[in-house]
Amino acid sequence: MSIGQSMETQAEEFRNRYSAVKTQIGRVIVGHDDIVHGVLTCMFVGGHCLLEGVPGLGKTLLVRTLAQALNLQFSRIQFTPDLMPADILGTNMVMETPEGRRVFEFQKGPIFTQICLADEINRATPKTQSAMLETMQEGTVTVAGQRFVLDQPFFVLATQNPIEQEGTYPLPEAQLDRFFFKLVVGYSTRDELAMIVDRTTRGVNVQPDKVMDGAEIIKWQRLIRDVILAQHVQDYIVRLVLATHPEGPLALPITNQYLRWGSSPRGAQTLALAAKVRALLEGRFNVSFEDVRRVYLPALRHRVITNFEAQAEGIETDHVLLEILEKLPEKASEVPTAQLVTAGKR
Repeated sequence: MSIGQSMETQAEEFRNRYSAVKTQIGRVIVGHDDIVHGVLTCMFVGGHCLLEGVPGLGKTLLVRTLAQALNLQFSRIQFTPDLMPADILGTNMVMETPEGRRVFEFQKGPIFTQICLADEINRATPKTQSAMLETMQEGTVTVAGQRFVLDQPFFVLATQNPIEQEGTYPLPEAQLDRFFFKLVVGYSTRDELAMIVDRTTRGVNVQPDKVMDGAEIIKWQRLIRDVILAQHVQDYIVRLVLATHPEGPLALPITNQYLRWGSSPRGAQTLALAAKVRALLEGRFNVSFEDVRRVYLPALRHRVITNFEAQAEGIETDHVLLEILEKLPEKASEVPTAQLVTAGKR
């Protein structure tokens, strides 16, 4: 078997296994295909996911269903204003040995898992939220100078409510940047809502089967990184990120008008990895411009910050990003000369 045939075979196997997990989720979750795909994309690249939506749309149920379809450890942390970092990470406790001596022993917190549901994460104080920073970035926990490594794969799937303000705290930018995707969960359609009522009011309790374990997930994470990212597509990704930097060399007029801060390098990494997943699902082992465009919004919407003018005029982040996506050409040679000249004068 040639290298090309081997890649094609692996890509086909990935699509089948991806479909198997998605099918099990679909036994419980009605609709929200884009949201399910976004969550699975995060899982298969080893990233964390933030789900934002009003109460009752099935965000928590989706995460629990995913955990049931995977043979992984699962824990849920209900974030509240009185939650402390030790409630998440764990703490040293005084324990008595069989000999009667008292020693400190570390009691692991609920973060020591593989799938962590951080429910209503914006209800915890900034001090508690910051306890997640090291864990989400490095997969480790440091307590009292002792470092613990979490089992892999490890995912944080967080939910938050965008409309309630009392008793909530905005997530720090450093924590937002650690989420691979921010997915906005919308309302169900008429047919989907009818199906939800049918499924939930007839006394039928459907449970998904476990179809994948941690070792297989890690295998697919490695395959995804082998997908080819051509130089011209990579340059498109880089320019998309640079176009979000106000007063930067590739900033568009709407960027300078409405954005205060642009995306970090994590935005480019996210676009590249998410586009690779999309390419595999489309039956290709190389990334296209369309793959990048399809993952653009969930990858960058939480990594840019609008300024006061945008807030005063009611301009949302997605609106700014979509205009950047529309006006930035795919090929660097197509950038208008006027824009290059302006960039050179800055």
